[in-house]
Amino acid sequence: MKSRKGLVLTALVLFGSLFIAFRSINGTDSNEKIAQQQKLLNTVGALLEQQHYSPQKINDDFSRKIFKAYLSQLDGDKSIFIAADVNAVKKFETTIDDEIHGASIQFQPAVSAIYEKRVAETMLYYKDILSKPFDYSVNETVQLDGDQLGYTSTEAERKDRWRKKLKYYSLERFIDLQEEREKNKGNDSFKVLPDDSLELAARTSVLKMMDRTFNRIKTTFTEEQRFNSFINVITNTMDPHTDYYPPIEKRAFDERMSNQFYGIGAQLQQDDNGIKIASVVTGGPAWKSGSIVAGDIIIKVAQGANEPVDVSGYGTEDAVKLIRGDKGTEVRITFKKQDGTTKTVSLIREKIEQDEGLARSAVIMQGKDKIGYIALPDFYANFEDKNGFKCSEDVATEVKKLKAENVKGIVIDLRNNGGGSLLEVVKMVGLFIKTGPVVQVKERDGRVDQQTWRDNDESVLYDGPLTVMVNELSASASEIFAAAIQDYKRGIVIGSSSTYGKGTVQRPIPFGRPIDFYSSRTEFGAVSLTFQKFYRVNGGSTQLKGVVPDIIMPDTYEYLKIREKDNPNSLPWDAIPQTPYQPWQGISVGNLTEIIKKEQTRISSDANLILLQDNLKWLSKNNDNPINLQIDQFKQLQKQITNTVNQNNTLLKLKNEMSVQTLEADKDKFYNNPDKNKGIRYQEWLKLLKQDLQIDASAKIIQELATQQYNTAKN
Repeated sequence: MKSRKGLVLTALVLFGSLFIAFRSINGTDSNEKIAQQQKLLNTVGALLEQQHYSPQKINDDFSRKIFKAYLSQLDGDKSIFIAADVNAVKKFETTIDDEIHGASIQFQPAVSAIYEKRVAETMLYYKDILSKPFDYSVNETVQLDGDQLGYTSTEAERKDRWRKKLKYYSLERFIDLQEEREKNKGNDSFKVLPDDSLELAARTSVLKMMDRTFNRIKTTFTEEQRFNSFINVITNTMDPHTDYYPPIEKRAFDERMSNQFYGIGAQLQQDDNGIKIASVVTGGPAWKSGSIVAGDIIIKVAQGANEPVDVSGYGTEDAVKLIRGDKGTEVRITFKKQDGTTKTVSLIREKIEQDEGLARSAVIMQGKDKIGYIALPDFYANFEDKNGFKCSEDVATEVKKLKAENVKGIVIDLRNNGGGSLLEVVKMVGLFIKTGPVVQVKERDGRVDQQTWRDNDESVLYDGPLTVMVNELSASASEIFAAAIQDYKRGIVIGSSSTYGKGTVQRPIPFGRPIDFYSSRTEFGAVSLTFQKFYRVNGGSTQLKGVVPDIIMPDTYEYLKIREKDNPNSLPWDAIPQTPYQPWQGISVGNLTEIIKKEQTRISSDANLILLQDNLKWLSKNNDNPINLQIDQFKQLQKQITNTVNQNNTLLKLKNEMSVQTLEADKDKFYNNPDKNKGIRYQEWLKLLKQDLQIDASAKIIQELATQQYNTAKN
């Protein structure tokens, strides 16, 4: 298997020649910009056809998929375009494949032009609709799921679709305001307003929301961004995890993977006044400047000496992408101070480490027993800094701290962990087994690699009882870890009926010239390309099927259509032969099976969890239905939904909170943190753990495992 560096070099050789004529898009004329987009489209198409693990044929059928998907990308609920718009571009339905293969680009620019026109019209629509009161006595429904709708035939129908949607938004807020009024009856400091005033306040609130949404579309969803979305639709149609990342998005992806970025050291938040400084990180560039304080509103952002960008209408995420950048570069930010004056501050970006996104641990008390708990949000790694964060090293550190606390066993929480580095998950499994393969990888030519991704270190950092928590959003590397622990009989996996079901491997293929000396980022971004599939050591694939836990325990996501199997572009499931491996000898298979059977019986007969399952099924079924906008019927249904959701939240919380403690080594981080707000967030995290029913169940299993392992060793 090629190393990451080797693959990147190969890709540059294969596809770099197509970019020789490319120059920066900034400052180019329209014809040159189109030429650059044409080359990008052709290059991505060639990459998909020549290097993708299982490429679809880029033909008329593929073109039809792109046609439908791109319209949906721009207008998911079918409230922007009308049928005539779709018919106007229908002639391109089977020619997009020709454009990918070199014909001039016509489809995307044509759709983009219509989109701009319709967005401008929509802004007039919602302002007009929200200027008049709604009649909530009318018995009518709204369908918000675009898959259940067709495109409207006339402008009048489109405007009426918007009227119903805006009426729904306003009705929600109107009822909230009525309930707030009811709760504050008898409160002399609360101003009681009549229904007509509350109705106006509800519409005003929705108007502000719509203004923010559409101002952001006009400001940040430019023609260039829409073209990038078009490229991403093409890559995602090949499979859901082949993504195109323009340069800024590639940087954001690297930041998430590494838990570090180059910025100014400030947290942002958004309100009706704009994007403001929420807090300043001690020691960061913003703090060092002495000129930036919480409450300052960001007006403009400039890269070095370049012209500043007015960020009015930007979302916080958009502004963050402008403020962050590359190592040692300058950013100039213009603020509106709280006294009404404006000030421009020049800052040099410095490395900011996001330690809140790293592995963290706590001790859970079960009677007199201490149970270790480790939460891992991602399988993060910093590929460009050898001293950067790596999750396997951080988990090893947490394990050592827990061992120092003399815990009976360890719970590893991978719920909502979407994966990350394949190398890191192999290293992390190696902390808990002696030696052996962790995952098998199959190449596009059918060759299976059974040797590269294995633990060759005979040492075991931790040999005690282990449970792994997963859910529907545990994906990729999380599934590799859970599957290895399960196949080796190293511990017990507990969670929802199956994990996400992503069994494919991606690598970034960069396009264009490097933009700096510190990273692998290039001027035209990269495609994260699916080029392998991975398999369990027992030969099974996690693709589509995911990992089925040893003990199944319901949670709130169980019936949502969010797994890999719910995406029609997903690659199929298959299996390969098992590779030789030696299961864990720390506990007999019989004892392990007995513990699993006992706990599953308890969960399956738990009346509260049975009720939770029934509630989740009802919510899922109800979610697909049209919404009645007659106020009494709306209130009745919303009350039923709210009561059900509240009941579910109660069912998933312990009646009696667990005793959860911070580790001795972490007390300063939690209670004496120099960043006071961060310390508070750590303490809030501890409070959430105390109520978690699933963590409690995992900790109790640890106690069972500890007893069985002790008895096994004693006998």
